[in-house]
Amino acid sequence: MNILILGGGGREHALAWAVMQNPKCDKLIVAPGNAGIAQIAECASLDIENGAAVVNFCEANAIDFIIIGPEAPLAAGVGDRLRDAGFLVFGPSQAAAQLEASKSFTKEICDAANAPTAAYGHFTDAAAAKDYVTSQGAPIVVKADGLAAGKGVIIAQTVEEAHAAIDDMFGGSFGSAGAEVVIEEFMDGEEASFFVLCDGQTALPIGTAQDHKRVGEGDTGPNTGGMGAYSPAPILTDAVAEKALDQVIRPTLRVMAEREMPYQGVLYAGLMIKDGQPRLVEYNVRFGDPECQVLMLRLGAQALDLMQAAAEERLHQVEASWADDHALTVVMAASGYPGAYQKGSIISGLDDCPEDSFHMVFHAGTGEKDGKITATGGRVLNVTARADTLREAADRAYDMIDRIDWPDGFCRRDIGWRALD
Repeated sequence: MNILILGGGGREHALAWAVMQNPKCDKLIVAPGNAGIAQIAECASLDIENGAAVVNFCEANAIDFIIIGPEAPLAAGVGDRLRDAGFLVFGPSQAAAQLEASKSFTKEICDAANAPTAAYGHFTDAAAAKDYVTSQGAPIVVKADGLAAGKGVIIAQTVEEAHAAIDDMFGGSFGSAGAEVVIEEFMDGEEASFFVLCDGQTALPIGTAQDHKRVGEGDTGPNTGGMGAYSPAPILTDAVAEKALDQVIRPTLRVMAEREMPYQGVLYAGLMIKDGQPRLVEYNVRFGDPECQVLMLRLGAQALDLMQAAAEERLHQVEASWADDHALTVVMAASGYPGAYQKGSIISGLDDCPEDSFHMVFHAGTGEKDGKITATGGRVLNVTARADTLREAADRAYDMIDRIDWPDGFCRRDIGWRALD
């Protein structure tokens, strides 16, 4: 098969790595890719949110299967354009991608599915939103309704903080994503991520993970796109996962099919778990980043077979096979992230890190200049390891980090702390 992966971050490097393990893959192109992906696959310059351009590229390069990594092309309907042109695609339709692109849409679907989630209000003006917050009290959660690159969520500890967040969102801090705001009750418990492949009818669980959103150790400081993750998540036991399937995911898929927008692709359910009961925090319509990195290291070559089965509506014929192991990834980010940071610093020592099915440095925001790897983003590297125990996986990952020479980068040293303590 000739395969195209759309995207250029750590998630796409992990997907590319897994795809390349599978002998079905004859040729792999990643657009736009990054310096790490370029070491294992061909990279192409392409506007991945332009459906017509992607279709033309696929026709010119005899592509058999397209895997769409990020949420933006999905929300822009690129999958629809490709399917209309006769291509096999992994990723939901534009209509189904509203499960991530619009938080108010997701809340409406949850209401129709009777799926347990936080009580909420949906607002199009600041005054009404502030009145709602004042009546509800704090802590409370303020969310930009649209896509905000994982950063449009503020957990406000006081009413004043919530009012300030509302002003920021309606004031344009998150662009068009903040034109509407969803305000939710604060749910306490432990959060974990549940990943399920869907083909419109069947839901196939493919793993659990736990992300670390805050920039500082001990889960302190501002939210980020994610500073590390591990898999599996102990809090998401088989019993909790079965409840999530029965109460949240399968009812969601039923309602989506009834509304003639069947969901096909990966559905990432962020769950808040308390006393063994899961409640939905949010849906994402793509693999998480950095959760994808730990899932792919554990899944390996079978990831391609599973994604192909989802695209071909035959998930009922396959199952994911798991080794009894653990994976952990640590994000190395540019100093200053998630605030202002410098680009262009040189990263050395990567050649000293092993690369095999137990150790991988997935590139997220890198480029190559004069033969040297440079930092081009905020989250730059995903140092990932797999082992029989989570402690071993953490030790392997941090050993690799200690080999990397990047004075302008930093990482959290406590990834996995909930499961390790």
